[in-house]
Amino acid sequence: MDFVATCLFGLEKFVGEDIDRLGYKRIETIDGRVTFTAPDEKAGDCVADCNVFFRYAERVLIKLGDFTALTFEDLYQGTKALPWENFIGRNDAFPVKGHSIKSKLFSIPDCQKIIKKAVIDRLSNVYKMKQFPENGIKYQIEFFILNNKAALMIDTTGETLHKRGYRKEENLAPLRETLAAAMVTLSRPRENVILVDPMCGSGTIAIEAALLVTNTAPGLNRSFAAEQFPFVHKASWQNAREKARTAVTPPYTEIFGYDIDPKCVEISKNNASRAGMDFIHFAVRDIKNFEPPYPDARGTIVTNPPYGERMGDQMSARELAKLMGEKFLEKIPRWQKYIISADEEFEKYYGKRADKVRKLYNGMIKCGFYQYFKT
Repeated sequence: MDFVATCLFGLEKFVGEDIDRLGYKRIETIDGRVTFTAPDEKAGDCVADCNVFFRYAERVLIKLGDFTALTFEDLYQGTKALPWENFIGRNDAFPVKGHSIKSKLFSIPDCQKIIKKAVIDRLSNVYKMKQFPENGIKYQIEFFILNNKAALMIDTTGETLHKRGYRKEENLAPLRETLAAAMVTLSRPRENVILVDPMCGSGTIAIEAALLVTNTAPGLNRSFAAEQFPFVHKASWQNAREKARTAVTPPYTEIFGYDIDPKCVEISKNNASRAGMDFIHFAVRDIKNFEPPYPDARGTIVTNPPYGERMGDQMSARELAKLMGEKFLEKIPRWQKYIISADEEFEKYYGKRADKVRKLYNGMIKCGFYQYFKT
């Protein structure tokens, strides 16, 4: 059976590595999507494993098939030819949503109507019914049309995977959990090298770092749409969660989160507690007074400062970048720093060129991930 893992642009490499770790085979990678396959007899286990263990993906979709769709007739016939009855029962719900990019069929509402009609017609032939109550299990159909090639899928995730379940409260400009996890991974957490987010907001970077250094599966404590699917047996979910629980280890380093706003620090503590990551050290601190937690500590900064897109204005964000550069040079010149910003002139105001800049997306906002390795 074929699957598609969707993700934020720039995180495809990390999603692919998660797929490899779980023992499944990658087929194709495009922007924001990795297609992979699993043996049919392990399809249920694959659905459970991927939803529980994926750290960087947004959704796990079952791919029923793809075909060229230059006209609505192509879309109708291609959709109708797929084996929807293998999943959708006579009482089940099957809403349709999707996207079309660089294709002749660009009207999303029209595509939705055509796909819905094709699925109904297919199921009508199978079940000998003309109307469907759609009051049973929900099978969310997703379509993706790119360069006139349509892919038809069923979502197994439900609420997107970046919603781990711990962030009930957040600040004005929250960082998506999957992006925070990738940022931490790129910083290469190491034993006895502390990790500090000096502007922690709702604590996302610190919490994702804690999940990573304890080898805690991000989906361990949440539910998924496919838990209602008959072909994914309860044993698959039980086995996936048991594997996840037994894989958890004690943290191999300390993690600190600071913020100038006491409310943000309180939110961070509450979120960390829900995630089971109570070992994180949160405190109220102004970046103006930044000091390392311990004298002579070895450490890494990973942070998402305001950059004038969602909160604050660009001028104040650039003043903050300048202050960060000065404080970090003064207080922690030998630490590595990893900073995400949408400001293309970040390096100018920070006062130093990054050793490496990686393009990442915070939602739809194009950002640079500025990496400083040297003193």
